[in-house]
Amino acid sequence: MHNEGVVDQLDRRTARIVGLIGFLVAAALPPILWHRAMAAVAHDFRMDIPYLTGWLAYGLIALGLMFFVPVVVSIGRRPDSRFYPRARNAWAGWGVSCYLLGIGLATQIAQIAAASGQ
Repeated sequence: MHNEGVVDQLDRRTARIVGLIGFLVAAALPPILWHRAMAAVAHDFRMDIPYLTGWLAYGLIALGLMFFVPVVVSIGRRPDSRFYPRARNAWAGWGVSCYLLGIGLATQIAQIAAASGQ
């Protein structure tokens, strides 16, 4: 019985480490992939709707990452823990949806920026 507790604790620790690394990779991926497109959008700063929609993709990515924070914090915790969100699957679903929508839009923005020569 004692060994099962040690293995369970190692599995929880491994799950937390993998979850944290996955979150950090997901957060670092957009600036790595689209730093030129982000710079092109930031370069043409003006306060109007078409300009602000250029930032919508990156806002969706950030929102998706924020939805993932409670999910990452709760990895390896028991459902009766106070740090385990009651709607964990909903948080994860919203995080995936916003993040993937942002990735799709950011890809299009990068293609538009590349076509315009910036």
